[in-house]
Amino acid sequence: MYRVGQEEVEEVAKVLLSKQWFRVGDPAAGHLQEVERFEDAWARTIGTQYALLMCGGGTAAIACALAGLGIGPGDEVIVPAYTWLATATSVLTVGAIPVLAEVDETLGLDPDDFERKIGPKVKAVIPVHMIGRPANLERIIAIARKHGLKVLEDSCQMDGGSYKGRRTGSWGDAGAFSLNYFKIISAGGEGGVLVTDDRAVYERAFVYHDSGSAFRPKAAELEQPIFVAQQYRADEVMGAIARIQLTRMDGIIADLRAAQRRFHTELAGADGIRIAPSNDPAGDAGVSCVFQFDNEEQARAFTSMAGGYPGIDHGKHVFTNWEPLIEKRISHHPAMNPFNFAENRGLRMQYTADVCPRTLELLRRSVILTMDPDWTAEQIDEKLAACREAGKLAAKVAAGV
Repeated sequence: MYRVGQEEVEEVAKVLLSKQWFRVGDPAAGHLQEVERFEDAWARTIGTQYALLMCGGGTAAIACALAGLGIGPGDEVIVPAYTWLATATSVLTVGAIPVLAEVDETLGLDPDDFERKIGPKVKAVIPVHMIGRPANLERIIAIARKHGLKVLEDSCQMDGGSYKGRRTGSWGDAGAFSLNYFKIISAGGEGGVLVTDDRAVYERAFVYHDSGSAFRPKAAELEQPIFVAQQYRADEVMGAIARIQLTRMDGIIADLRAAQRRFHTELAGADGIRIAPSNDPAGDAGVSCVFQFDNEEQARAFTSMAGGYPGIDHGKHVFTNWEPLIEKRISHHPAMNPFNFAENRGLRMQYTADVCPRTLELLRRSVILTMDPDWTAEQIDEKLAACREAGKLAAKVAAGV
């Protein structure tokens, strides 16, 4: 979350004073319909028919989307090896098995390795728009359609970003966003949003996200059967914060992109510097500037002067650090562990380093410099100067000097 102001304070105060904090309520009795209003605004912004706000962050949104898509035991879902752990573990939440695939130089899912990893049990793929950078959706979706697979976009690190003129999240069969504290906008520390154009997917996700669905007014509108599920329901305070944050989102992205543009433009061709390729520079949310080098030694020399971090150092996003997954410690009871399900016998369950070696190699020689929408021109000048000097150092390392 980058920006917050008095508007959020005032909107939350209205909710608190209304004494109508629960998501469901009667407007005639003073209920402010904050969650409903946010969902309507988010769907319009992303360009989808339906949106569903929930607690539990992007993790909940991914799990609910998978449930909405009908993914379960006996299914494999392809996930990139560079992402937040929950992209893979949410697959396990619905009883299916995640299969890891390589990323390419864009740090998004490699379409070629995705296609290589497709097997008879694969039912879906989750392209991830990491650190504000769009995945290669045109190729990934074309491959998925050829093989009859569902596409769930993980746009948790790219709230409001675009690909080829359309917001990410609106391309696939469903999309998931995170509104936790660390994202472009927030719903008050946590929050997730699911989007889709498919009514059946929306209804199943709605039921999955609220164990009390049978007792909600919306139950009368549902064609999908109601089942016992999880509890990720949002409240009106979350809705109020998220709705005001949404009004800030495009301005934040515009300022992030402006900062990133200066790095891309002014460092192009600089000694020792190579900007990583992007699947759509114009749609990139501007969260980061990614530099790539020939080897890890150059990357670390660059960070010693310019800041940022080699991608391999962000352990939470590197599959070799997902210890609970690697050791297959899932859920609280062995009988609830999808790796032990009879339906999943024979599915691919390997998560060792040799599964995606190219991802590890790329992360070792890629440096991620996080942008800030509130940097002044002078601050950017200083950082650009540091990058130029760091590039010279990296070039010396490359030359063996």
